[in-house]
Amino acid sequence: MLVASDNGDYVGSLSGGCVEEEFLNSLSSGAFSQPVEVICYGETSEESRRLQLPCGGSIQVLVEHPSSNLALVQHLLSIREVLQGQQRLIRQVELGSGQMTLLSDAAVGGERIEQTETVIKIRLGPVLRIVLAGFSPVAEACAGFAQALGCEVIACDPREEVQGLYHFGNAQVLPTLPSVYIASGQCHQATAVLALTHDPKIDDLAMMEAVRTPAFYIGVMGSKRTSAKRAERLKRLGSLDDESLQRLHMPIGLNLGSKTPAEIGLATMADVLRVYRGRARSTL
Repeated sequence: MLVASDNGDYVGSLSGGCVEEEFLNSLSSGAFSQPVEVICYGETSEESRRLQLPCGGSIQVLVEHPSSNLALVQHLLSIREVLQGQQRLIRQVELGSGQMTLLSDAAVGGERIEQTETVIKIRLGPVLRIVLAGFSPVAEACAGFAQALGCEVIACDPREEVQGLYHFGNAQVLPTLPSVYIASGQCHQATAVLALTHDPKIDDLAMMEAVRTPAFYIGVMGSKRTSAKRAERLKRLGSLDDESLQRLHMPIGLNLGSKTPAEIGLATMADVLRVYRGRARSTL
């Protein structure tokens, strides 16, 4: 996302540097006077080479030139509240008039951008939050991958014997029982809860609380045999019904044949991203 004025001032990025100069030059020369336009950069191989687009690809840019008024200010403030809050919305832009509307988004996953001949819909929400229920080598690996993806990471574990054993980068580290943190209302629609300790006292309690939240991904580590035993235990002791159990990803992650903590962490975060982007396993 980039916000720019016709005098050359701008904040943000479109492509990490590939097309910004081209866009700003066009803007300063008086282009983009319509309320809304969709511009494609890299439609030809020559243009892709000139703009140094990766792999000869192309980039579509939604350019909006709205009137500066109170309605626009309120719209932008609402977007800020969405990005900082705990709900997801769909921002709809009509391609003819440029009219902007915010719609509720109750779906889990789904394409981030949907376009028809008349409208573009963009899913908005808070930064993807990863709650690591317990400390372990796999949790440490997940934290690294998650932060590289730009996620907010919270790691919770009250056990004294694991404090200081693992490094979680810039994550928020709490000596708190994960189930207590989850029950405090910290899981929104863009939250993934990952239980990675093999300790039922940590993992099972986290699952019992997580299914009561709107978290889009709830996963727990373990073999198929361990997962079957856990499902029976959660049903018997945690009173989880079949619908709640179906929300649990167990075994967690994609089946990549992972063996090491780093490989399991990679498979886990890949599956989180798959669900977040609304991709079925069958499409991989």
